[in-house]
Amino acid sequence: MAARLHHFLLLAALLLLIGGASSAGDVVAAGNGKVRMELYYESLCPDSFEFMVDSLARVFKDGLLDAADLTLVPYGNAKVDAHGAITCQRGPDECLLNTVEACAIDAWPDVNVHFGFINCMEELAMEYKHQEWQSCFQKQGLHPKPVMECYKSEHGHKLSLRYGRQTDALLPRHTSVPWVVVDGKPLYDVRNSHSSPVLS
Repeated sequence: MAARLHHFLLLAALLLLIGGASSAGDVVAAGNGKVRMELYYESLCPDSFEFMVDSLARVFKDGLLDAADLTLVPYGNAKVDAHGAITCQRGPDECLLNTVEACAIDAWPDVNVHFGFINCMEELAMEYKHQEWQSCFQKQGLHPKPVMECYKSEHGHKLSLRYGRQTDALLPRHTSVPWVVVDGKPLYDVRNSHSSPVLS
């Protein structure tokens, strides 16, 4: 029931922002004429993977995100120490998968491509099969080389650090994940079923 409510609120908020804003100044589109939308999340967080698989994937299928410029930010509540090492809330597996997802975004900039791969990984996380994430290359018809080389290298670490800086720069700061931002404003706290879209 909560997942349906979250899906409905996200759809309603995006529809209002995209098609029903009270004035042209209410929504600032990206340079391509699309509404800017960012999803801050972490790979093994149940709220994150449920939101992505149960809600966001449906929005993709509905075609609504054709009007949005979606940016995925896989970092969440991770922390960086003074030496640049990253620790994640759910341990090394989550750090690994966050980095793999960052590498997928880097390797395949088209959101329709990297979202398909990341959504596949998050579906596996929902089934407690996240160790099988490499099967998503074949399932999505993608060559593994660019992502495998990235996550095993310093480049993958640098991407994760960049997403960490982007997450830490949020104003207001995120209080949970997933954290959705539309046009620079927090839209929705998926963990709080009483929350409402921020449209003003």
